[in-house]
Amino acid sequence: MKTIRFKFLIILGVLLFSIISLFPTIQYYSIPKSELEKKPKEEIRKLLRRTLSLGLDLIGGMYLVLKVNPPEKEKVKEARDRVLEIIRNRIDQWGVFEPVIQPIGEDRIMVQLPGVMDRERAREIIGKTAVLTFHLVEDIESAKRVLDNIDKSLLEIEGGNKNSPLKPLLFLYRGDIVFEEIYLDSIKKIIKREEVKKLIPKDKIFLFGKSFEVEGKKLRSIFLLNKNPDVKGEYIKDARQSVYQGTDPALQNTPVVNISFDRRGTIDFARVTGENVGRRLAIVLDSIVQSAPRIAQKIPTGNAQITGIESMDEARDLAVILRAGALPAPVDIEEERSVGPLLGKDSIRRGIQSAILGGLLVMIFMAIYYLFAGAVADFALILNLIIILSLLSLFKGTLTLPGIAGLILTIGMSVDANVLIYERIREELRLGKSFKAAVDAGFSRALITILDSNLTTIFSALVLIWFGTGPIRGFGLVLALGIATSFFTAVFVVRTIFDYFVIVKKVKSLPI
Repeated sequence: MKTIRFKFLIILGVLLFSIISLFPTIQYYSIPKSELEKKPKEEIRKLLRRTLSLGLDLIGGMYLVLKVNPPEKEKVKEARDRVLEIIRNRIDQWGVFEPVIQPIGEDRIMVQLPGVMDRERAREIIGKTAVLTFHLVEDIESAKRVLDNIDKSLLEIEGGNKNSPLKPLLFLYRGDIVFEEIYLDSIKKIIKREEVKKLIPKDKIFLFGKSFEVEGKKLRSIFLLNKNPDVKGEYIKDARQSVYQGTDPALQNTPVVNISFDRRGTIDFARVTGENVGRRLAIVLDSIVQSAPRIAQKIPTGNAQITGIESMDEARDLAVILRAGALPAPVDIEEERSVGPLLGKDSIRRGIQSAILGGLLVMIFMAIYYLFAGAVADFALILNLIIILSLLSLFKGTLTLPGIAGLILTIGMSVDANVLIYERIREELRLGKSFKAAVDAGFSRALITILDSNLTTIFSALVLIWFGTGPIRGFGLVLALGIATSFFTAVFVVRTIFDYFVIVKKVKSLPI
């Protein structure tokens, strides 16, 4: 009697623990979306930490596989780990809830962004190298002189019978040398020619500015800069987006990013600005000149401002990237998939309908075919589902569409053990044994068969978890949990209920 009471206490404890574990999930998914958007982000984060996550195929979002390309091939794994940390920082600061970021092999990273539908913005934030440097700009006369020399040299090389290849493309606009963007590739090809490189001073480099539009034409500036950075962006301590509030009327109410340097960066920035008052200092991001303001005075505070940003979203993303740091190696997006939220909702609806229909059919069959014993098996089946979902929630598992398939498969498999036990009991009853003896024999003889069957299936599930990724892994996880919990419910729980009636209530027979 004490043993049976103790077993019931275990079952009750498991049931209570499972319901408590599932409560945050029920609470989160029952909150209307309009109310969820009003709640503080930190409160949502706390709730999500205790909530069963839904996979991209259910909630919608982006799936990316990135390949890391370090300059030193022997340090691939080291570069991958650093890139992974920086991407994680960028995504965290961007505010994406429950992202999944994990390495694949030695040089690849898998990124899952639930709920993210803005593909271009996500690609920009994740893939941007974000190397920020500051370079002193040569005056416009020096730049024109180098460009004229290049033009003359090319004319001589090509026999002097053709028109100037470079000069007609360039003109002055607001004190800068500019050209129409349609000629960008042509000018790049000219500058990259070996004979042209010799005409550019060794400590200088030509870089292009961002595209801008004037009277319907897209223009770009070309700058002659110091080749080596005068101040490095790696000393940035903080970066925040804001709106320009300075004295330049052309920049009023435009988005900017205010940056501040750490102690080392502040010293370098103060030295460079102090020694070059009157000159222009270019702010260069990923080899593109963002802006080139003139130094009016020494800046000892270590603060600078990036202008020339088109939108506040771009300013916010740039601030996020600069705070998280530059990628140590460029990355290529090898695979990209996105799932719309409507498709996800449809998948959830159909998956839940399938699970309910499959479960009901199994329960009706068990109740009709095995009567009272079937009802006990149905109770064990419901308990099994509650335990699986609570364990997924507890272990921070992710329920995917294949995971729901695994859940439906588990529903069928969980009553399979009861079918084996009940058929054994029927056989023993047909041999003339008492109900108590038939129950003892039925459970003990079926146990080995159930163990064998469950072990072979669980090995397959473990292989899927170990070698699979994404949805395949989710299917394997749900299947493995389902097998383990169905053994507990189908054998331990059902046997305890039978023992209660046979030993405590002294019943001589039960409908089976």
